[in-house]
Amino acid sequence: MPNKKYQRLPHAGDFEKENGMEIVYLSPKPIPTGLPAISSRQLHRNANTTFMDYSIGQGNFEFMARIGIGSIILIITTLLLFSAFASWIRRHSEPFLSAWASFFFNPVIWLIILSIAALYLYHFTKLANEISSIPPLRFNRERREVVYVAKKGKKPIYIPWESVIACVSTGKLITQYAVTPEHKLMIGLRDSSNGEILWNVIPCGSSSLAISEWESIRAYMEHGITGLPINHDNELEEGTVEFFHLCRENYREEHSLIGYIWGFLTIQFFSGWTLPCYISEWINNRPKAIFPRDVLEWSKPIPADDHIKSSTELIAESEEIHEYFARGQTIFDYFSEKSSEGKVTR
Repeated sequence: MPNKKYQRLPHAGDFEKENGMEIVYLSPKPIPTGLPAISSRQLHRNANTTFMDYSIGQGNFEFMARIGIGSIILIITTLLLFSAFASWIRRHSEPFLSAWASFFFNPVIWLIILSIAALYLYHFTKLANEISSIPPLRFNRERREVVYVAKKGKKPIYIPWESVIACVSTGKLITQYAVTPEHKLMIGLRDSSNGEILWNVIPCGSSSLAISEWESIRAYMEHGITGLPINHDNELEEGTVEFFHLCRENYREEHSLIGYIWGFLTIQFFSGWTLPCYISEWINNRPKAIFPRDVLEWSKPIPADDHIKSSTELIAESEEIHEYFARGQTIFDYFSEKSSEGKVTR
């Protein structure tokens, strides 16, 4: 993380740019963003009046499984077509089928393919096991704290809500195939005992969705369950079989028949169709790591008189920001004006 611009811990409104990556900080303190609370994690299913759990979504595993399956099938398909083409060229000197069979079923080539598949399966399984062995982030709105457990057996780390670092990064993901936009919501939890910051990175489709993802967390901590996205009974979670078929129907309605066949059916068929959804569902249904006993005690409701209140600084700044929103301005207008006045640093 870039950290040389301010020579201090970041504040909401700080902006950094380094190596083609732009970062804007939304917390601390966690001020309103003005964007709607939208989350791909279905947070209302993991929240009550006291705490909310935040963990990796089913759609992430579905996407990773689809990438792995699609990559292996792409390699095999390329081998099939290339071996057939090479055998066709040599058809006058060697029978086509025998030449194709000796090329396509070459044990050395298949050993390489199986090694690639095994390597990806190893990393996928390792990540799935890590997710299952690490409890999610737990946001306690009554105590206005966040707890993080690095892994089983480790001591929990409690971070005051208003000191949680949140930022949205925008950059480019460069691979050997293409350059694509990359947007992330990053939540930093600073351990006051040693100053180390533990980062949780959530990939998002755009910078606005990343901000909305953070806004859903902020809205819950400030307003409770009513601040979360509305819970519709027919709401589908990304990564499920039902969500897959909903996307398929929407794609078919919005594109021509040829576009539907080549743009959806072909790609999804060669990337496993609904198999990645079932893999993701299996991973998410595995038993999750249990919080330590002291975290479970920390998670119990406390009397209303003991609820921690928002700081006067956060309340005052939130009211000021809402005045900007009422005038049709955005959170970035607020940051820009405060920066020009030299008042961003608190």
